Amino acid sequence: MDATVRSDTLTADTLSAISWGSIAGGAVAAAALTLALLALGVGLGLSSISPWEGSGLSASTFKTTAGVYLVLVAVMSSAIGGYLAGRLRTKWTDLQSDEVFFRDTAHGFISWAFATVLSASALAAATTHIVSGAAAGIGAGTGAAAQAADPSRVYVDKLFRPNAAGPAATSPSSGAAAGAPGGNPNVASAEVYRLWTADFRADNDLSPADKAYVVNLVAARTGMSQPEAEKRVNDVITEAKAAADNARRGTTKLAFWMTAALIFGAFAASLAAVEGGQLRDGSWTTRGFVKRPWR
Repeated sequence: MDATVRSDTLTADTLSAISWGSIAGGAVAAAALTLALLALGVGLGLSSISPWEGSGLSASTFKTTAGVYLVLVAVMSSAIGGYLAGRLRTKWTDLQSDEVFFRDTAHGFISWAFATVLSASALAAATTHIVSGAAAGIGAGTGAAAQAADPSRVYVDKLFRPNAAGPAATSPSSGAAAGAPGGNPNVASAEVYRLWTADFRADNDLSPADKAYVVNLVAARTGMSQPEAEKRVNDVITEAKAAADNARRGTTKLAFWMTAALIFGAFAASLAAVEGGQLRDGSWTTRGFVKRPWR
């Protein structure tokens, strides 16, 4: 009898406390479901917005809806992955209920972590593939498209937009004052673009010396008076700062939504794994199927 008890105890102690097979299965299922639900969300999101005024969701409503949907996707996919990780695990015997509860919870949590890494890797690989394919297909046109989409170039174009109140300065002296040899306006625009990107990258604003120089260029190129040119420069700088601030706020909100999705996903996976473990260790009685108690 003592030899039998010692043998059972030794067998229980040598069994691994973690089942990587069930964890991998749950993680793959959660990652696949996450990608499928995200693809569905992209389709629903594109169908709910419209470029026409008065139709579709507003920008703030769309961002909030997208964040809530991201959390729901994380909860649903993580719960299914955690449930599979707990339900498919090999049943342990001769273990206290507290230890079984802990191991089921750990299996759900590790399955969620594995699925998160798989999803991030899959999305990163897909994005890299799409970007590299587009760059190879477009070729030389990619550089021109990138320059056209650069917000800094847009702000520089706004600075040198012709003044509607009067004719632009077109005399040779005006061209020389604008710093454009031979009256070529592209030289001044390129110079201001370099100053703009360098100063905004360093301090999110034009330095006082660069700002005064840009005001002189704008006045010479557009035919504006000095106060009008200074007002235009200030207005464009304010617009650029507002756009940067909106982008920062949007990134912050996205980070908060992603954090909430990860936290709720981890909790759902752990809880679902316990539920799967209860069903795995349950038994049939004369009154029907009885799940294993939680504790």
